[in-house]
Amino acid sequence: MSLVPGTVRPRRLRTTPALRRLVSEVRLHPAELILPMFVKEGLNEPVTLGGMPGVMQHTLESLLEAAREAVDAGVGGLMLFGIPEHKDEIGSQADAPDGILNRALGLLAEHLGEDTVVMADLCLDEFTSHGHCGVLDSAGGVDNDATLSRYAAMAVAQARAGAQVLGLSGMMDGQVAVCREALDEAGFSDTVIMGYTAKYASAFYGPFREAVDSELQGDRKTYQQDPANGREAMRELSLDLAEGADVVMVKPGLPYLDVLAEVARESLVPVWTYQVSGEYAMIEFAAAAGAIDRERAIEESLIAFKRAGADAILTYWATEVAQGLNGPKP
Repeated sequence: MSLVPGTVRPRRLRTTPALRRLVSEVRLHPAELILPMFVKEGLNEPVTLGGMPGVMQHTLESLLEAAREAVDAGVGGLMLFGIPEHKDEIGSQADAPDGILNRALGLLAEHLGEDTVVMADLCLDEFTSHGHCGVLDSAGGVDNDATLSRYAAMAVAQARAGAQVLGLSGMMDGQVAVCREALDEAGFSDTVIMGYTAKYASAFYGPFREAVDSELQGDRKTYQQDPANGREAMRELSLDLAEGADVVMVKPGLPYLDVLAEVARESLVPVWTYQVSGEYAMIEFAAAAGAIDRERAIEESLIAFKRAGADAILTYWATEVAQGLNGPKP
């Protein structure tokens, strides 16, 4: 039995690869991918992470090599995380000019700063002996306002080292305003602030703890968002925009596509998302077990972010995907 005349057939637009490509509503581009990278003080050679196959803690030398590969593939930016040998209660290495993160930022800015966007994670968790994103008070809680003064010092140190974008991932109230003021007063008015507007207290950060040698005691539920709350993200968005955020972030990615879509609808500045370590690990381990097609799953996950409204995506697959998008070398 055939359909009646005039019946709409959506399948017409799916009949060939070329036609599907022509009518695709969203598409990936290497410049929209940002590569998170880890550099660890005291290493003699890079270390592969057990929970994140293919991801490494880098030496300064291997960091530059991997960064060059990413830039050559057209990746839009490099987000740096530093792991110092010495950690203390206030994360003193975070704003030290000779600290591992600031040295690495300077290295990438010197060699690649004209060809890519060098970004710094601005948070204390990699640097503190307790693993929290801020300074602790006498009761063991994170002191919001005391932490802000540390963030201000970090912002200036990272900008001075060569970072062009600062990723404020600590989720302290007022962090965007405080860092913006500190940067402007120090003469870094062109340094971009990316606010982690909706950063959830998520189980999907698990493998990241290994990546930064986290010494976290307890959890971060008093400052990161409750996974049950969506409207709260919009309140955070309005605050970050009012405080001067140039870019906003939703993190994690796939479990929060609804939040990402809502933020993208309302934001007047670029919206980024972070495909976090647990999302990466799920696909890698499922593919290794033969449960899914690795390449298709990677592409589908990234397309989901674009469809939800992300302007750029932080992903550990940035270099690999960018190389694939470029096609085979002649």
